Amino acid sequence: MFIVLSTLMVFTILVKLGFWQLERAEQKLQWQTALSQRQNASVLTYEQLLAKLGNDNLTGYKLSTQVAPILQQVFLLDNQTVNGRVGYLAYQAFEVSPDKPWLLVELGFEPGSVDRSILPNVAALTAPLKLSGRVYQKQMNPMSSELMAETGSPMRIQNLNIEQLALLINKPLAPVVLQPNNIPGDSRVHPWQPIPLSAQKHQGYAVQWFSMAGVFGLIMLFLLFRKLKQ
Repeated sequence: MFIVLSTLMVFTILVKLGFWQLERAEQKLQWQTALSQRQNASVLTYEQLLAKLGNDNLTGYKLSTQVAPILQQVFLLDNQTVNGRVGYLAYQAFEVSPDKPWLLVELGFEPGSVDRSILPNVAALTAPLKLSGRVYQKQMNPMSSELMAETGSPMRIQNLNIEQLALLINKPLAPVVLQPNNIPGDSRVHPWQPIPLSAQKHQGYAVQWFSMAGVFGLIMLFLLFRKLKQ
């Protein structure tokens, strides 16, 4: 009886994992549709973007706004990989208007040195300008979400924890990042991966779980019939 119950439990778990992956695939398809709609929608002002906070993940919305580089400090997000190269994503915080939260702007990817004590020289933007691009909101990793800011300029950080970054610079920050497409003289790569795993990946994982459940069920049936024959 214990073997039968254990078999049913394991089989049920494998099947549930398969259905969970199918649900995730459906969520990713809906998310991809939403991203496409946002890319085809009109460009938002900063006020319109702020009005959407709290209602949904704002990744994919287009934004155009004037910014002022009051704080000329560059932050380097560690452990980033782009096209097989390891390095940093550079960020700078800008004032949009005195009565609104500041805006964090991605300056792009900068390759790192083999010697981790040597940080890339990323110059801060120093003149007011009008930036346009798309915004994203990163999901926090519950296992590692602390900012862990080092000293120096540029300043290396381990996680893009916007709340802690706001405390560090003593300025309110909107919980989004602008990935601009019109920084003057910009030649850096701006990686865009709003969906870490595609719907097709989840569907593939679902097939694997269902296959494992099927194989496991066949093996246990074979062992059961063999035992009954004996």
